[in-house]
Amino acid sequence: MTVKIAPLLAHYLYANKRLDLPNIGTFTLDNSIAVEPESNKQSKNIPLEGVSFESNTSIKEPTADLVQFIATNSGRIKPLAAADLESHLGLALQFINIGKPYYIEGIGSLTKINSGGFTFTPGVLLNEKLSDYLAKEAGNSASRAADDNYKPNFSSPMPTTNWKKPALTILIIAGIGLAVWGGYMVYKKTNAKKEVAEKTDAPIENKTELVPPIADTAATSLKDSAIQQPVTPTITPVVKTPGGKNKYVLEVSDRIRATQRYNKLKTYLWDVQLETKDSVSYKLFMLLPGDTTTVKDSLTMLNGKRVYIDKY
Repeated sequence: MTVKIAPLLAHYLYANKRLDLPNIGTFTLDNSIAVEPESNKQSKNIPLEGVSFESNTSIKEPTADLVQFIATNSGRIKPLAAADLESHLGLALQFINIGKPYYIEGIGSLTKINSGGFTFTPGVLLNEKLSDYLAKEAGNSASRAADDNYKPNFSSPMPTTNWKKPALTILIIAGIGLAVWGGYMVYKKTNAKKEVAEKTDAPIENKTELVPPIADTAATSLKDSAIQQPVTPTITPVVKTPGGKNKYVLEVSDRIRATQRYNKLKTYLWDVQLETKDSVSYKLFMLLPGDTTTVKDSLTMLNGKRVYIDKY
């Protein structure tokens, strides 16, 4: 059974002459005044006399008697009755805090003042006995329950609220935007990796393993050439470029430097060759297929020196 809290508060005050409400204050009813609501006086508005109010926000918990009274007359267990009271007073305080008077049925109105307390204006007496009120509420609850059981079979479904459609649309748009952004970032990273791979992997098309930039140590080790005897490379006359390949010249230098550089690159499995046409100037080169710009740029980066294509 669903019972309003406000009439129960009024009947509790009528019966006990004192009502303490947490975070609000205390209502007191003069003992000399007998309050006896009568159901046959429904058309009359009788002012409630002898009631006073003292603002006291230090009250934090309802009295046990009040909770028990609400539980007994609402048919709910005490924890639920306490929760109902707390919820009712919370809504009342919210209403009061926005500057509106809050009317407690059967008691009167509360209004907040600048000092933080409350002012009280007495209201009118409830015009029905507690037993009559509870019987009426029980009948209303039964009627509502019957209506709830009846409506699913013969009534049309409740229309959905309009706010759900805009909210769903916003979520869909946000999801699409997030997906597009994520796809763009993946594409950007993949494209960057592909460009790096093209620059570093192009010479591998000729099954020649290229390595990271090789330090040019030939110049610094010339003075040691008299001590370390380099491996004599195979020096050929001028090589004519075969069809389908390009001659990429890595360096042109004298015999000692060219020999040392040749041996160094061979240790890294570079397929380098050495040629000379006058035994004075030696040309270090590689024969590779593929896109000339890509291969040339890759070799320049790895060789540490500018590489050019010999058209001969």
